[in-house]
Amino acid sequence: MRLLGTKDLPAKGITYSPESIRRLIKAGQFPRPLKRPGGRLLAWPEEEIDRWIADLIATRDGRRRNAEAA
Repeated sequence: MRLLGTKDLPAKGITYSPESIRRLIKAGQFPRPLKRPGGRLLAWPEEEIDRWIADLIATRDGRRRNAEAA
């Protein structure tokens, strides 16, 4: 399992500012990061970021990802 830090997100096409990412997380629209003790940001599992991107594409295309597998 690979973990992605904030600086790794642009390579996945995610170019939001840190504040925008925090707002999306708070709104439940972006995966919550893993955190170190004390509350400091650590990273996101790459699989969760890939799933989030796939869900955006599925929403854009008017379908749910799980519906494709059926």
